[in-house]
Amino acid sequence: MRARRWTAGLLATVAAVALAGCTSKSQEKTCATTPEGVIECAPDQRSAPPKIAGELLTGGNYDVSQARGQVVVLNFWGSWCAPCRAEADDLEATYQATKGSGVTFLGINVQDSKDKALAFEEGRVTYPSIFDPPSRLALALDIPPNTIPATVVLDREGRIAVVIRAAVRQEGLQPIVERIAAEQSGAR
Repeated sequence: MRARRWTAGLLATVAAVALAGCTSKSQEKTCATTPEGVIECAPDQRSAPPKIAGELLTGGNYDVSQARGQVVVLNFWGSWCAPCRAEADDLEATYQATKGSGVTFLGINVQDSKDKALAFEEGRVTYPSIFDPPSRLALALDIPPNTIPATVVLDREGRIAVVIRAAVRQEGLQPIVERIAAEQSGAR
């Protein structure tokens, strides 16, 4: 019995140390978190662009590095996710309202089957989505989304500017996207 407790304690300590090691390299600690839980990184606090590339749900491949010079809004979603369904119209409305300002959107479908993901998107959004059932792309981010849905805004240099770990509404997302778009275009 005593050996089991010691082993359990040792395993808990190892797990805590491993988790601390995983989060210590995160950019999150150098960025500000708003009372609403939105993580915002100042331009001088943003790390190198993440590598986000993969197969699109509709076929072909997409590499976010091809969108350098544009603000890119990444939305992590799944067809099984009720908050994802609730935010889809707001994401599409924000996309339509900002795409003329050098903003593009990219969905990243996780933990899903391709058929369900395609059915979910049909008639809801007009921007593309990468099919990433094992959620590997989230691991490429210095500030991981950690939730589904989650929205990440990349600046024009491809760096993480904002992470929202909750469902979004147009009235909250659009001003953020517009601010990031203006910030970078004004710096040029």
